[in-house]
Amino acid sequence: MARRPRSKIGRALKSAGDRLLGWLTIAALGLLRRLDRKRMANMVGPLMRHVGPWFPEHRIGRTNLAAAFPDKSAQEIEKILGGVWDNLGRYAAEFAQIDRMTIHNPDSAQQPKDVDATYDQATYQRLKQLRESGKPGLFFSAHLANWELPACAPRMLGMPTSILYRRPNIGATSDAIVALRERCMGNMVAAGLDAPFRLGRALERGDHVAMLVDQHTTQGVDVVFFGRWAKANPLIAQLARLTGAPIHGIRAIRLPDGNHFRGELTDEIVPVRGANGIIDIHATTQAIATVVEGWVREHPEQWLWLHRRWR
Repeated sequence: MARRPRSKIGRALKSAGDRLLGWLTIAALGLLRRLDRKRMANMVGPLMRHVGPWFPEHRIGRTNLAAAFPDKSAQEIEKILGGVWDNLGRYAAEFAQIDRMTIHNPDSAQQPKDVDATYDQATYQRLKQLRESGKPGLFFSAHLANWELPACAPRMLGMPTSILYRRPNIGATSDAIVALRERCMGNMVAAGLDAPFRLGRALERGDHVAMLVDQHTTQGVDVVFFGRWAKANPLIAQLARLTGAPIHGIRAIRLPDGNHFRGELTDEIVPVRGANGIIDIHATTQAIATVVEGWVREHPEQWLWLHRRWR
């Protein structure tokens, strides 16, 4: 049966509701920016450990974890999920101040007393080599720890970057979030039919390109992720084939204190090529998914198990 069109009154109510929700979101962001970030994270994280299991997403997470780790007991899975909710609560508290979070910069003589994120020397050298090569690179990341932080590192080192993101449905909220991210990340490119073209143009002008790659993509390619088939976004591999740009994975790891991070950039992920020498999109996307799976296995409590990754 065809869906009945929404009435004028229904559209007006939805529009009013969206405006109200957008206003409330912006107000909440403004309030969070006035509060002490770490103190708030230390409150919201433990709170979410107790509140999270009441949400339906908890069942999704439990199902996902049981399938990914069949050898783990129910108690072990619940412990991981407690960490997932804690991490999500901390991320929510941190998001409003992402542009204020600090990353150690070896190039700078002046460092904050309390640096929020530190990248090891190998990662710094890889980033520096990319910057000094004058050639753009492709970065992929995942919903681990604070997944906004990896996009901030290249900008900090003076590397122009274009970041693919999913635009929120509510216009006012989206504008506020984009403005917040642009201050510390770079050019934000909304996902859509023209996104590959816009990212390709960004690479042509010398921008590095970054995106999250660990969510279900309806039109994606099939990869094996934790022993099951899942749809993955092939855009990184497609852009590598088009431009020859090197591929690297970048991530943040939340440290035991809950408020500091360690960052890592992988060596170049060598794309898989066919007999004709052309990059194999499917096989290269699988190689990327395998790297992400390795990250998640290291710190399963820091990944967002609460979404329907397998469908």
